[in-house]
Amino acid sequence: MTALPSLMVAPNGARRQKSDHPAIPLTLDEIVVCAQDCHAAGADGLHLHVRDADGGHLLDAKAYRAAIEAIEDAAPGLAVQITTEAVGKYDPPEQKRVALESGARMVSASVAEICSDGEKDAEDFYATCDQAGIAIQHILYDLGDAEQLARVLPWATLGAPDLQLLFVLGRYAVHQDSKPEDLEPFMDWLADTGLTPDWMVCAFGPGETACLTHAHRLGGKIRVGFENSLWHADGSLATSNADRVRAVRAALSDQTTRK
Repeated sequence: MTALPSLMVAPNGARRQKSDHPAIPLTLDEIVVCAQDCHAAGADGLHLHVRDADGGHLLDAKAYRAAIEAIEDAAPGLAVQITTEAVGKYDPPEQKRVALESGARMVSASVAEICSDGEKDAEDFYATCDQAGIAIQHILYDLGDAEQLARVLPWATLGAPDLQLLFVLGRYAVHQDSKPEDLEPFMDWLADTGLTPDWMVCAFGPGETACLTHAHRLGGKIRVGFENSLWHADGSLATSNADRVRAVRAALSDQTTRK
């Protein structure tokens, strides 16, 4: 399986528009340029959302396949992970189909969404992805999600060091500002279960940088970008996704220097 990159950029997500920030990349051409800029700034992975002609959220295997090819051609060495996020538009069968038919080797999927039409069907989906060599990063919003994942996955998969997790600190909500201590329940869960997965954190608002540097200090990987936050640690608006990547890279470097 492809391991998680150390610093993944999530440049657009499913919700934000140009009205939120003019540098939100919506078209494939914009996403490709953003990928190149973020790769040059220090990102080694990209969390990919594609949009439809009106800028809306889209889960379409053909569109993902074209986007993956374009990004890999333009930014060699940048790992590409696609989303299966529902955003109230898609059902589990559609999400699973995109994961399996897009040609992606890395896919993020909310365990709560994938299990919403039955845990047995989710088990079968995860097993099919594993057999196909598709690395699923399981999105966990809270301990309820973590406990559901533990019910669905066999121990051989759950306890493996290549199990990929994303701990989401906070929610997609207006004025959400995540805090480093939001990571504590997940860290306690890992300690209690003895799991040693390949884990990553994303966070919201101006607190994103503090959350990411805290996660890095604890051995986690990080996801930064306009999907989750438009702001630097001092509350100023970032000019671009690459600007956020550079700022977080600098914060990580400062943290290392202080050790």
